[in-house]
Amino acid sequence: MSQLTKERYWKENLKYLFILLSIWFLVSFGFGIILVDELNKIKLGGFKLGFWFAQQGSIYVFIILILVYVVLMNRLDKKYNLNE
Repeated sequence: MSQLTKERYWKENLKYLFILLSIWFLVSFGFGIILVDELNKIKLGGFKLGFWFAQQGSIYVFIILILVYVVLMNRLDKKYNLNE
């Protein structure tokens, strides 16, 4: 693999990481802490939405983001012929 190909691969990997970590930060910190008062006005299954994000929602989103990262990295590996 050439140096240019390695740099492109790493740059795309960092782009995916930045986007997914930004989503995680928004959900866990933004929805669970900063916007909790506004979200608590909405009910989800009998619970306030802000409380739900702080207790369970951010964990569910984190698991989904891990699965999305696996899919994205598998596609990226195939694109650069690095699949196992």
